[in-house]
Amino acid sequence: MNSEVEAHEFDIDGMTCAACVGRVERVLKKVPGVHEAAVNLATHRARIAVAPGVEAAALIAAIERAGYGAKPHVDAFSADDLRDDAPPAEPEAPALPVETLRALVALPVSALLMALAMVPALHFARTAWVQGALAVAVVWGAGWPVQRVALTNARHGAATMDTLIALGANAALLHSLRTALGGAHGAHAHLYFETAAMIVAFVLLGRALEARARHRTGDALRALVALRPQRAVVVRNGEAREIPVSRVRVGDRVQVGANARVPVDGVVREGAPHVDCSMLTGESVPVACAVGDAVAAGTVNGATPFALDATRVGADTALAQIVKMVERAQGSRAPIQRMADRAAAVFVPVILGAAALTALGWRLAGHPAEHALLAAVTVLVVACPCALGLATPTAVIVGAGRAATKGILVRDAASLERAHALTDVVFDKTGTLTRGRPALTDVTALHGFDADAVLRLAAAVERESEHPLARAVVDEAQRRNLTQSNASDVRALAGQGVRGTVDGTVVCVGHGALLDDALDDDARAALDALRATGRTTALVSVDGVAAGALGLFDDVRPEAAEAVSHLRAMGLRVHLVSGDHPRAVDAVAARVGIDPSCVRAGVLPGDKGAVIEALRREGRVVAMVGDGVNDAPALATADVGFAMGGGTDVAIEAAAVTLMRADPRAVADAITLSRAVMRVIRQNLFWAFAYNVVGVPLAAFGVFERLGGPMLAAAAMAMSSVTVVSNALRLRRA
Repeated sequence: MNSEVEAHEFDIDGMTCAACVGRVERVLKKVPGVHEAAVNLATHRARIAVAPGVEAAALIAAIERAGYGAKPHVDAFSADDLRDDAPPAEPEAPALPVETLRALVALPVSALLMALAMVPALHFARTAWVQGALAVAVVWGAGWPVQRVALTNARHGAATMDTLIALGANAALLHSLRTALGGAHGAHAHLYFETAAMIVAFVLLGRALEARARHRTGDALRALVALRPQRAVVVRNGEAREIPVSRVRVGDRVQVGANARVPVDGVVREGAPHVDCSMLTGESVPVACAVGDAVAAGTVNGATPFALDATRVGADTALAQIVKMVERAQGSRAPIQRMADRAAAVFVPVILGAAALTALGWRLAGHPAEHALLAAVTVLVVACPCALGLATPTAVIVGAGRAATKGILVRDAASLERAHALTDVVFDKTGTLTRGRPALTDVTALHGFDADAVLRLAAAVERESEHPLARAVVDEAQRRNLTQSNASDVRALAGQGVRGTVDGTVVCVGHGALLDDALDDDARAALDALRATGRTTALVSVDGVAAGALGLFDDVRPEAAEAVSHLRAMGLRVHLVSGDHPRAVDAVAARVGIDPSCVRAGVLPGDKGAVIEALRREGRVVAMVGDGVNDAPALATADVGFAMGGGTDVAIEAAAVTLMRADPRAVADAITLSRAVMRVIRQNLFWAFAYNVVGVPLAAFGVFERLGGPMLAAAAMAMSSVTVVSNALRLRRA
């Protein structure tokens, strides 16, 4: 986000349909300084981008003026106010949701009303008055939230789903009260008290079921939050004490018991544990750790206790960042939602007009006013903008949560949507299809130089580099206990290598233009011999003379061939683009099953993005999979960038999708999940539109009246939203 833009998040209370979402967004965008406002019906959350200086209070006031409640969203990893000596908090028994309580009141009262209205044996002198009292209790008592929102909307000249429900229920209620007051108390009086009550009861039942289903859409995120232990054992001043995890500080020595969860990010200082990272990375095999290895909060220790030094705590831990990323993805809006948003913007006014035309049409056709009123009420009640508002965000919430459980972090809903349309996947080689841990296997001395001297000079200029090949050179020099030399004037040239001064001589390590002057016949022969064995090569020159050739080997990941095969079976074209020599790249491509026509070698880092652009100009939808700084431009250029979780922070920041486990098969998993999410979204939107397109005309032409009238319409409306959410929940098994 632009540094000149600040972000606020609020939890919104009182929204019931897509029209509510549109209303909240409109009032927020009218606040001076607001650049963008995105409201999510499924999460009941608003994300607002504002200019610096815009107060949260002004945003909350605008939302409240529109008739809704708002409070700042509290991060799951915010510091609490537990004391160091406070005992662990006892979990509270979950309270029955208020939606369920209201439904449990309204349903039996409405059932009693129906019995009084339809069973002649239960009629008595004042039956109508008892029915009226019970109906008022349901419509204005249990159904008060519906009435309150409708009244608030009316004051602001707005209309939402609550407006439709309130109009329908109150029309039936007022007509019945007028009839009862007129003295028509007999068996043939046209009273619709039970209709008014049942409309509200079914709506409340639907909202209770919908709330329960929506709660389940966040199970994956709650499971991630629950990974953080509440307490930690910290050693301070030589004494071990248990404190709230929010009180752990960077640098603290933390003890982790057998089979316990790691409370903070840290580095192992004592012990050799095996740590289960499955809930964070999707990797089922515990990872063996040694002193100096990093461990993350939320992972599970095995049978060996160990101690760590805390490096990141609270909201800075990897677990907290994962939770934030999942929350951001779940709260974002997929581009496909725009169609539903446009429909929702005009939905309620169209339904109000349709209800008025229905009443007028029945009256002009010669039917009684009561019949026309009942038909109009049915039109009002059967319409459901709520399903339109929930169709996309519920699928995104479940899909992003399911991805997180597989070790796949999606930046936003737009990325999740784009991934389903991919036609091509471009892989980098090192650290992506290969293990990313190359080893120096060969040192060929040239022109009278000694092999150890060549390695010592190469290590001197490579020492400051973080490139995996450079680290392999330095590690081998250390393994051979070679005397370390200091280099000066070291310069790295992208895609070519590195140059520096060692012991008064100019040393170059790499290939391409940097080494052209030193590349004589002997050097070419040595390099070709190494490349014939599939080695990655580098030439070492001293004062312009070829001193030696280095051969490095980075083994292919055992899962790489399966990943490529799976992607091709999904109809995707797989490419390999690398800066390495063609022979080394071709050898990897052959092992993993990539077609030679889709292999590009010797590609400089800045040119990888050009390869992506060329594919996109052909009309292809392209993914880039990489792990290094060199891959960041290509990751940003691609339609969807996949960063391997073991890669650099720069690559992860540039990517749309982060693969927490270093397994190329996760690319296919992510695309498969994206396709499943889009399939569910299309199903939800189809049924939401189809329900309203079919239901409203059926209500207008009296079909519902012959089958149960407004009561059946209310039940159908309530179930339409529940169906949409339930369909999205199927993604938990994707």
